[in-house]
Amino acid sequence: MTGDRSYREELIQKAQVLHEALPYIRAFYGKVVVIKYGGHAMVDEALKESFARDVVLLKYIGLNPVVVHGGGPQINRMLERMQIQSTFVDGMRVTDGATMDVVEMVLGGKVNKEIVNLIQLHGGRAVGLTGKDGGLIRAKKLYMERRRGDDLPPEIVDIGAVGEVEAINPQVIEALDRGGFIPVIAPVGTGAQGETFNINADLVAGRIAGALKAEKLVLLTDVEGILDPDGRLISTLRAADAPELIESGVIRGGMIPKVRCALDALEDGVGKVHIVDGRARHAVLLEIFTRGGVGTEIVR
Repeated sequence: MTGDRSYREELIQKAQVLHEALPYIRAFYGKVVVIKYGGHAMVDEALKESFARDVVLLKYIGLNPVVVHGGGPQINRMLERMQIQSTFVDGMRVTDGATMDVVEMVLGGKVNKEIVNLIQLHGGRAVGLTGKDGGLIRAKKLYMERRRGDDLPPEIVDIGAVGEVEAINPQVIEALDRGGFIPVIAPVGTGAQGETFNINADLVAGRIAGALKAEKLVLLTDVEGILDPDGRLISTLRAADAPELIESGVIRGGMIPKVRCALDALEDGVGKVHIVDGRARHAVLLEIFTRGGVGTEIVR
């Protein structure tokens, strides 16, 4: 009898979870959610399975998820196997012709199709794309600047086939959404002369979210979120307060480009941006469908 009661209580708790999610499901029904998928969540097998199931769930309850993925560790492994030396300038990979071939092969081929396959194994219908498909991402060459001192102009550094987004044509994504498909996008774009460019996945996700006027942009990371000076999670950050936190060093290192990406996305019309720890199972669902969330939301 006691066992029956505890089992019934467990079922009631599950029902309560659904009740808590109901207002959010209603509010976001039919809305676009762009998810940048990367970091540990793309490497750990259990997390990969969990992420795929969560994306399928989003689609089945009426949201329109769009996945933009990275693949740095996978690219590194393939370059090592092919004995191609990697060189970095201020954290950016110098991408010559041979390296770009590997980047495109890994991102647009192996990684992209693995994500598509996982989503489909769990009942979703996914389509893999790169920025070349349907003219999705028009890019231009990115030149880096290095400071050389207060009295000298910055040094311009050519890092090869690394690009930045010039424009997004969202028609192919919108067509897939209407057809019930989940777009899975590799961050490779095309230049005006047909050149191929490797682009930072966070920046691509932000620009795609802006072009789609997404309700949410979710950036999966390998940290809890944005932390205050005492190491506590900042649950909500107003966009207007972010520059001061960057200037004071509270937001630093690899979090700076993510926050700048978030601010640009909000400027382009995205409803909210969430920086979430992808190492936690169901992080995307917990951030979207619970009152407190699990990461940092950045709001206008």
